[in-house]
Amino acid sequence: MAVNPIYSGVLKKENGAVFIEDARGLRYFERYPIWNGYLRHFCDYEVYARLLSERDYETGEQILLIWPKESQPEFPFFELYYNERLIKYPASTLGHIALNIDGAVYNFSHLINENEVMQPEEYLYRPALGEFAPHPLTGRFDVSDPQKPYYDKFGRNFMRTIHVAHVEGADVEKLRLRCDEELRRIYSAPRDLKRPHKYSEFNFFTRSCTTIIRDVLRGIGFTDIKGVIPRDMFISASCAFCEAEKKGTIKCRFYIKPQLFVPEAPPSKRSLVLNPRNLLRLKKHRQLFAG
Repeated sequence: MAVNPIYSGVLKKENGAVFIEDARGLRYFERYPIWNGYLRHFCDYEVYARLLSERDYETGEQILLIWPKESQPEFPFFELYYNERLIKYPASTLGHIALNIDGAVYNFSHLINENEVMQPEEYLYRPALGEFAPHPLTGRFDVSDPQKPYYDKFGRNFMRTIHVAHVEGADVEKLRLRCDEELRRIYSAPRDLKRPHKYSEFNFFTRSCTTIIRDVLRGIGFTDIKGVIPRDMFISASCAFCEAEKKGTIKCRFYIKPQLFVPEAPPSKRSLVLNPRNLLRLKKHRQLFAG
């Protein structure tokens, strides 16, 4: 994935000016729109930044992506993400699943433009500007104006709390190939002319974010993973990873990325656990799902 040059420095606001200052004292991006959400959470911290190809609707400038400096895994890995539900969208009642494969995040959705692969900083920290923002009047997804669509898909860590299962030692290259195959299938599927923004083959039980990722994980050996509902599948997968670790085939750990609150997104909520077996797993493996 080709990207623009990456800058690093401290995000600052001085005398009404917002910029990134590097170690030499040079300032960058003073004329670019810098989202207030970044100032709320990253001001006076060391950050990375790069320009995106998408443009801000108000200024016409390229949108600036900013993300915090975070430690990176040293070994090939994948991370399974359970994203809590967005309370303003009924379609999000059950939450969402995504997959980070060695620094490439695969996302599958009933919306055609959300079937994509991107770098983690885009998935987690895109600003609520331009097409990534909610509509300024409705605060929601709105593509009624094809010249200025509002997809309401800015950084997921600003929109939701994310529960993470981190796995090392699995066949990440095979996993990546299977996800690439799924994206090719999605984009070669016939389009529904009445709903061109929808993925025509989407099916809750067989072709959803949860079932596609469940099946690619099964394809690299985690055959015990079950579920069609995001949180239930995440619990099942986490337990499968623990069992594989006991056998010495992988290493795994679990953590939570708390939501970074901004005005554009209300607090997310955990979806219900619907499989009674997973309720028992929650009690048995409470340390995995705490927080």
